[in-house]
Amino acid sequence: MRVGLFVTCLRLMRPEIGFSTIKLIERAGFEVIVPPAQTCCGQPAYNSGDRRIARDLARKPCASSSSSDYVVVPSGSCGGMIHAHYGDLFRDDPELMGRYSRLRPKVFELTDFLVNVAKIELAEIEFAGPVTYHDSLFGLRELGVKTQPRELLAQAGVPVTEMKGCEHCCGFGGTFAIKYGDISTAIVDEKCANIAASGTGAVVLAISAAC
Repeated sequence: MRVGLFVTCLRLMRPEIGFSTIKLIERAGFEVIVPPAQTCCGQPAYNSGDRRIARDLARKPCASSSSSDYVVVPSGSCGGMIHAHYGDLFRDDPELMGRYSRLRPKVFELTDFLVNVAKIELAEIEFAGPVTYHDSLFGLRELGVKTQPRELLAQAGVPVTEMKGCEHCCGFGGTFAIKYGDISTAIVDEKCANIAASGTGAVVLAISAAC
């Protein structure tokens, strides 16, 4: 079966994430297609109230995913934007809404796809754990991603020590960090303190363009 990979803006900042995502999906037995014309999901424009730009950007995933059985997004915020908000952008356009209605059931955040669709089984790895885990707000609240990444860590033999406030915001929140820098910094300080207090050597998160 064919998986269309929506790489997100991470391809510019952390291209290794895209390549690692492809390896995981192919290891599970799927063919991966990366549509060449993909750009931003439109979330920054949408959060800032620019519906025209957000709508123009949202057209591309709808147009490029028709040949894929699934669309996998290694980002809770981008996946949440597609899954939860494109319908708002296309509500006055029956043609685009029709395309979106065919796309939406195919969209999965990466860890959700690996656990619930691909049903991947990871081998244990050598890692000096434990780790603590931060839940992406968009992945958690808009896509229901909570147990999936923890299940993958358990498969890999990596113990997780939960931090205080693991579901609390990281402080970024799309354009929130730009508009409200002081509040964002205070949230980040609290998150960092909770990570340090967990006593672990690393923090793991399901990737989010907003975390």
